Amino acid sequence: MKKTLIISTGGTFNKYYHPTQGHLLIDENASAIKEIAKKSLCNFNFVTIIGKDSLDMDNSDRIVLLEAIKNSDIDDIIVIHGTDTMDKSAEFIAKYNLKKRVVFTGAMVPYSIEPVEATANLMLAYGYLQAEDKIGVYIAMNGLVGLYMSIQKDRTLGKFMEKETL
Repeated sequence: MKKTLIISTGGTFNKYYHPTQGHLLIDENASAIKEIAKKSLCNFNFVTIIGKDSLDMDNSDRIVLLEAIKNSDIDDIIVIHGTDTMDKSAEFIAKYNLKKRVVFTGAMVPYSIEPVEATANLMLAYGYLQAEDKIGVYIAMNGLVGLYMSIQKDRTLGKFMEKETL
């Protein structure tokens, strides 16, 4: 099995309901990833950075992400990212032509509320990296994996689709 680094940046994947504040917060301890890793036989390393909803991310956050990817000695990387600006961050990372395989994934519903989608998307990304040797930046969501420029969120349907079908 290839060694895989998971970089968690926040996003819906990592949100949980805070009973006294009355809204969803981002779990910066990556509890969802730890729980998935504990239940699987996968060889994950992981790190949590940024800890934001993707709508709040800007290019300074993307530089932090870029540095985490560049400085890793692991070539197979999954980025847990919010779905609203996943495409922007993937495009930003792709501009640097890193000699790595980077797969962005996330969830439309928090793992803490319904774990199936988040788990499926993470395992899709992980499986893709185990099978793929081509360097590049990819998105893995809703059963689809493709180069970052070929997969897009359809906000009307609330899921990711290949760009040709939109």
